[in-house]
Parts: sequence; structure tokens; C-alpha cells
Amino acid sequence: MKAVVYDRYGGPEVLSLTDVPVPEPAADQVLIRVRATALNLSDWESLRGTPFYSRIGGLRAPRRGILGSDIAGVIEAVGSSVTGFAPGDAVYSDNLVHKGGFAEYAVAPASTVAHKPPELGFAEAAALPQSGAIALQGTSGITSGMSVLINGAGGGTGTFAIQLARRAGARVTGVDNDGKLDFLRALGADKVLDYRVTDFTRTGPYDRILDLVALRSVFAYRRALARGGRYRCVGGTTRAVLRTATAGALLGLVTGRSLGVLVVKEGPAHFEPLARMCVAGEIDIHLDRTFPLEEAPLALAYVGAGRALGKVVVEID
Repeated sequence: MKAVVYDRYGGPEVLSLTDVPVPEPAADQVLIRVRATALNLSDWESLRGTPFYSRIGGLRAPRRGILGSDIAGVIEAVGSSVTGFAPGDAVYSDNLVHKGGFAEYAVAPASTVAHKPPELGFAEAAALPQSGAIALQGTSGITSGMSVLINGAGGGTGTFAIQLARRAGARVTGVDNDGKLDFLRALGADKVLDYRVTDFTRTGPYDRILDLVALRSVFAYRRALARGGRYRCVGGTTRAVLRTATAGALLGLVTGRSLGVLVVKEGPAHFEPLARMCVAGEIDIHLDRTFPLEEAPLALAYVGAGRALGKVVVEID
């Protein structure tokens, strides 16, 4: 089968399209003929090996040679202990542990797989698992009238988070680069900020902050929160994430605020609710652009440059 592989950390230039064996599903796995794989910032980080936590399981070289975790396709074969799925089923999966989506076939544990809603195309379904789970959990507990800020709002997770927060009745501020501000307004953001011009930690206070690219100190984040407010980060520099998980948690306790890292729960139970909202027309899926498999390096460069408006997807014939 054709696959885009890499054996060392670096930029898109370390990726190559080559022939590799079709993987065999283990007893608890399914083999998926991949039709679409959505890109996440985690793919870019895993390619480059930075932040350092992206190297977990492979400090010197990548543990998995094929990137791509948000997969949609058709089941080709099932393992001996798999029930509920059969060859020919259209499915989608958050295959974060095994990855392998930048290929014609990929194996995934059956526990990570869900039947694709027929109302959604393969590219649309692939856009949901990781971004959808983060957005749902990151906006959990938001109620009408709250002031909410989403940093890194123009990417896949941010586009869902803005819509979910607005759906809950919150006043939403979206933060990203100036090329995305009109897009954020169109999504429903009440206010937009260019992070290169405005320090959002001095524009609050906010009741909720979902930070998808944590870079600042915990003292800045505390300053941006209203008393009783909650800050959660997902991704960012290793230093920022570690400080938030340690000093941030302590600082929050003594100041009446909650600062921490969002520990994202994975699996269909955590992304299927968003799929149902999309099918019902309550939430939109924004696909910026699609790339063929051989252009996966270009797709990763596009995401890594911070240019994506919503989701970027690799489609495979």
C-alpha cells in the first residue's frame, strides 16, 4: 500500500511517499481502508518532535512511522474478538495511539471506532474525533451570560468551541492571527483579537478560557480570569503546560480560580455527541481545504504555519 512515512523528527521534508505492507489487525482491532484523514496540531508536533512531550514513546526517533489519527473509511477486515463491526461498514476513529492515517490502510482498536453517520461525508467525519472531543470537554459547563475566551480559535478545535460556547449563550472572544479574524466573526465570535497585537491576558476578566496554544505564565492566566473562573489549556510549550499543571493549580486554589490542563477523554462517547449536533444542523463543520495523499507534507506545512481556517483533510482514493 502507499503511505507517507518518516523515520526522524524534522519538517515536512523528512516525509516520503512509499510502499509499505498492509497492516494486519490484531484480535481487538479493525483494518480500515482509509478514505480521509484530518490533520491536527498534534500531527505537526509529532512530526517535528516538539514540544518535547510529543516525543513520548520515541525520544530519539518516532515510535510510529505514519502520522494521522483522525481517520474515516471503510472496514476491510476485523480481528477475531471484534463484535459490532463488519467488512463494508463506514466508520471513523480517533486512533491517537496507533495513528497510521496517512496511508491507504490503517489498523485501529475497535474501541476507538464508531459507525459514520450516513449524512456526513468521509472528510467531514474525519474532522470530528480529536477536535470534537477537545471542544466538547473544553466548553463543558459554560452557561448563558458567561464571558468566554478561546485562544487559537481559528483551527479545527477552535471553530467547534466557538460554536458550542455561542450555542450555550456565552459571550465569546476569539484569539488568533489577523488573517483569521473575519473567519472568527463569521463563526459567531462577539469579539476578536490578533494575538500579535493584543495581549489577551490583559483584556479580561473572563469566566472561562480555553487555551489551545499555551505560551504564557500562570500569573498572566490568573490575571485574565474572573474570581471563580476556569482556565484550561490543551497543548502549548512544555514549560507552559508543566507550569499550569503544577504552579497554576496551586495558584488557582489560593486565588479562588481554577487553572489546569484539560485531560481529554478519548473514544466515540466523547466525539459522537458533536457528530449528532452536526447532523442536526446545530454545529457546522468547516473544511478549509483537502489534499491528496501524496501532498500530505504540504498539508502539514499548511497547518504548521497556522494558516488553516478550520480543518484540513487528506483524502485518499
